[in-house]
Amino acid sequence: MTGTADVNVDKGSDESATDGSAGPEHTEPEAVSLDKAPVPRTPRQARPQPEPAGDEPAAPEHAEHRLAVDEPLLPPRAHRPSDLLRFIAGLLGIVAVLVLAQVAVATTTGIENDIANNTDKVPSLLSTIAALVSSVAVLAVPLAFAVERLIKRDGLRVADGVLASVLAYGVSLGIDWWVAAGAPGTVRDALTQLRDASGDTLTDPVHGYLAPVIAYMTAVGMSSRPRWRVALWIVVILSGTTELISGYTTPLSLLLTVLIGWSVAYGTLYAIGSPNIRPTGKTLLIGLRKVGFTPSAAHRAHDAPGDTRRYLVTQQDGPLLDVHIIDREQQASGFFYRAWRRLRLRSVAVRRSPQSLRQALEQEALIAYAAAASGARAPQLVATSELGPDAAILVYQNVSGRTLDELTQEEVTDDVMASLWQSVGALHERRIAHRRLTGESLLVMDEKTGCLVNLSGGDIAAGDLTLRIDVAQLLTTFALRIGPERSVAVATRVLGPERVAAALPLLQPVGLSRSTRVDLQRMTKERKAAAQALALEQVAAGERTQEQAEEDIAVAGEDLLSRIRGQILQIAPEAPMAPAKLERLKPKTLIMVIALTFAAYLALTTIQPGQLKLSQMNWAWACAALLASAVSYVAAAMSLTGFVPERLPFKRTVAAQLAGSFVKLVAPAAIGGIALNTRYLQKAGIRPGQAVASVGASQLAGLGGHLLLLFGFGLITGSQTNGDLGASRAVIIGVLTAAVLALVVAAVAPLRRFVVTRVRSLFFGVVPRMLDLMQTPSKLVSGFGGILLLTLSFTSCLYASVQAFGGSMTFSAVAVVFLTANAAGSAIPTPGGIGPVEIALIGALTVGNVPPSAATPAVFLYRLLTFWLPVLPGWISYNVLQRRNAL
Repeated sequence: MTGTADVNVDKGSDESATDGSAGPEHTEPEAVSLDKAPVPRTPRQARPQPEPAGDEPAAPEHAEHRLAVDEPLLPPRAHRPSDLLRFIAGLLGIVAVLVLAQVAVATTTGIENDIANNTDKVPSLLSTIAALVSSVAVLAVPLAFAVERLIKRDGLRVADGVLASVLAYGVSLGIDWWVAAGAPGTVRDALTQLRDASGDTLTDPVHGYLAPVIAYMTAVGMSSRPRWRVALWIVVILSGTTELISGYTTPLSLLLTVLIGWSVAYGTLYAIGSPNIRPTGKTLLIGLRKVGFTPSAAHRAHDAPGDTRRYLVTQQDGPLLDVHIIDREQQASGFFYRAWRRLRLRSVAVRRSPQSLRQALEQEALIAYAAAASGARAPQLVATSELGPDAAILVYQNVSGRTLDELTQEEVTDDVMASLWQSVGALHERRIAHRRLTGESLLVMDEKTGCLVNLSGGDIAAGDLTLRIDVAQLLTTFALRIGPERSVAVATRVLGPERVAAALPLLQPVGLSRSTRVDLQRMTKERKAAAQALALEQVAAGERTQEQAEEDIAVAGEDLLSRIRGQILQIAPEAPMAPAKLERLKPKTLIMVIALTFAAYLALTTIQPGQLKLSQMNWAWACAALLASAVSYVAAAMSLTGFVPERLPFKRTVAAQLAGSFVKLVAPAAIGGIALNTRYLQKAGIRPGQAVASVGASQLAGLGGHLLLLFGFGLITGSQTNGDLGASRAVIIGVLTAAVLALVVAAVAPLRRFVVTRVRSLFFGVVPRMLDLMQTPSKLVSGFGGILLLTLSFTSCLYASVQAFGGSMTFSAVAVVFLTANAAGSAIPTPGGIGPVEIALIGALTVGNVPPSAATPAVFLYRLLTFWLPVLPGWISYNVLQRRNAL
């Protein structure tokens, strides 16, 4: 549904732009057009006015004018991050109260006794009157507020409050039931007390009427209305005090009641969204009238960065205006991303967000005036104004043109880039940083002139590092469009080689904008994919050798920032190379902390001493299982080095395989191992294409060896038991499952293309790599011997674990169980196969006639020795190898 809304506005009227409490339902519905292009419309003529009676002065001819607004409908609700944060804070508060009730038993009991001893000093008449007043007020205040909201046509907020109160009542009943039925005695004693002398009845842990009242009053938005907020808290405090005096509650129960009502209210608001109070285009035009403009039509334009809404406003007798609206909802957008950036990066690399709407308005206005004074080409700010308590506007003179993102590569001329660099240089001369020099902030006015827009994210009195980040960002923005050669050449011509070279340490993804990082990743991926496809065709056609194709792929895989650095070094060989330290917290550090915490939690919850049955364990077999687990890392190193023609330090390769045991915590075992081994080979000086081919050859040989060993051990097991062992059934089930999966993948086109693409990229170059290895038979012996030894070591570990708990099973049968169940469990991509591997191994051993009482602790011991125990040594190896630049 599209159209235009007509707004009657008296030019000299003092009509308020917004009602501070108004939601979307207060606004007359506006028919809108989804086309945001600024297409001017002719304003409708004012309706004829009647002749004034008697001596009454005649109204001006244009006292009333009809204004046209063309904009998309605003969403009726908004999900505010602040509501989510308050909800989380409330949940943490509830947990803290329950922990306090269980831990601080003496303190809570002492407080309750002190209250009980002092209640006798309160006159009974006073307590009776207070109880009566609070009982009436606790219902009257919410009812009066609901009536007031309905009178102001704010029924949507009242509905939100009713929903929150119903949910709060349900949560209160649930906690009451939990405290009465299953809570620890200390918690029950802290939240309840005896209601009468008989000792049979306890008070409610949560007030069934006070929590819904708090939830209702919070959800309807009382925090923005001081008088009602004061009335609410007076009622809450009075009601809680009378309940304490009467002996119907405890202090912790009151605190829990308040937290439940508060948390449920904000959780409800975040889940369903708060009513959207963002000003509409109609409100904007009314506000422009008040600051002296004569708007006739407004058209919604593309948003500025940060979700700032823009309107192009046509005046009756003036130039086209570019109006930006900033409001509290827009300020809250992207909160979690900004919080992560502040946590991760040094403060100098992140712009501090304003704390209030007034600060945001003043900061953007200051940047605009400073940019105009510097001589840079930028839109001129002509007015600012507030639109009620929750929004403000900044009025700019409109500058016509197209953004850099909208231009073709041929239209990005050297003159345009030089014009933009001159404006950036003018800003930097006055120590002004733009901070958003992406394509959407670079407006091209004609073939030779550019203009800087979206300066709202800039900084005044910026430091050298911030200004150098600006240069690095603009270099990358231009290089994404026209290549690094021209980008660096034009920047050097305008700024000089020294200022361009100073930006080289800042050419790192973490210091660039989010959209630029996405574009860099996309460009690198597309270039590499195209180079791989071309290389495959050329190698198949005999036009290029495998080695030449790998070189082409390596060149195409070089990221754009490295190419920009190379161009800068050609112009200024003395430029600093060391990257600037922008990060205070690296993602890998955070991943390590999370992984170790996750490992500790799972180790404590999944491997329990009672399940291991240490008192029944044969320690000799357990030591044999530990030895077999240690041999597996030597075998893994042999299998890797055997498929690499180049010489690798064996001890360091063993350490890399041990580091893989830590990586498995945060990635599926196969994926994490492939990535780690590929990176290890690259750091060892092997070219990327050859490193991938070597790891692919190792994986292919491992897959073949796995199938051959499964077939061989299956035949041995069948001959030993005349085919009557449960493990043989496991082999049949495993083979049939693999066949069904293969048929499904082959039949579904998207799955087939996905698998073919991944396998092709993984095993590209495997055949030529294997031909190179044929010239060194000792390498093949090491590789295939490592694969065989790796399987035997894991099988031996599981076999010894079964024997340690009294299980009876042949080695070949255990090998069949390991090869089938471990593969089936690892097919589910959980970190390290946690969960599926244990279930599959226990099930397979049980099918193989091992009692569950022995199979369960045997599998837990096996997983402890092969997965959990190596985590800490793996973490140490991972860090040591990184410090030595080997990973």
